[in-house]
Amino acid sequence: MPLTLIDGALVDEGRPEINAAFTLSAHDSSMLLGFKKTGAETNRLLSGFGLTLSDVSTPGLRVLERLAAERDALTKRLEAAESLADRDTLTPTLNRRAFMRELHRTMSEVERYKAQAAVLYVDLDGFKSVNDGYGHAAGDAVLKQIARQLTDSVRESDVVGRLGGDEFGIILNRVGAEEARAKAYALSERIAATAMTHAGLTHRVGVSIGVHSIAIVEDPETAIARADEAMYAEKFLRRTKVPAT
Repeated sequence: MPLTLIDGALVDEGRPEINAAFTLSAHDSSMLLGFKKTGAETNRLLSGFGLTLSDVSTPGLRVLERLAAERDALTKRLEAAESLADRDTLTPTLNRRAFMRELHRTMSEVERYKAQAAVLYVDLDGFKSVNDGYGHAAGDAVLKQIARQLTDSVRESDVVGRLGGDEFGIILNRVGAEEARAKAYALSERIAATAMTHAGLTHRVGVSIGVHSIAIVEDPETAIARADEAMYAEKFLRRTKVPAT
């Protein structure tokens, strides 16, 4: 039932039990002038509920303030929960689901604004030897350190995600094919030159990186598949390359 303003009170004629919280007494009127929120803050609070200052008493305003605080706290908790749901359980990167969502967002931007972007598919070389020879704790430590290397090497506008196992994806926004290949090469060189440590032991792994420039007419799964194919081609070339003599 709608509330009715009667003699300075916001009244629900069918529910008298709630009227006390919205009754504006003479004492409340004087208190309202000195209410702890500023006029602008109060107006913003009330407008969020579709009300004006004349609609509520001081006690009613305090109730609304408490409800707004509870709403804000719940919103923050929900945002924190969503953020946790997007994170990989081991590394400081997005999980596959969140990464694919961000890839879809990038591809929408490519289609709408004719922007450039690329996706990199990163696969670790030599990781199985670490995992099998030194245990999963050592393997996990290497994955964390690789993930940190990747996230530290890209811009805030780029996206890094763990696609599964020892495979990572990187979205390079507003980057052309040549720049994406240069970034892939730089990442490969940096990781190859970095010693990974765990429990006093040093481990070295390499990476094979496939580069795919995102096209307008394709979906995220297709883009990832093509980057994956490019990664396997890179890995094959590296394994079959004859060392210079």
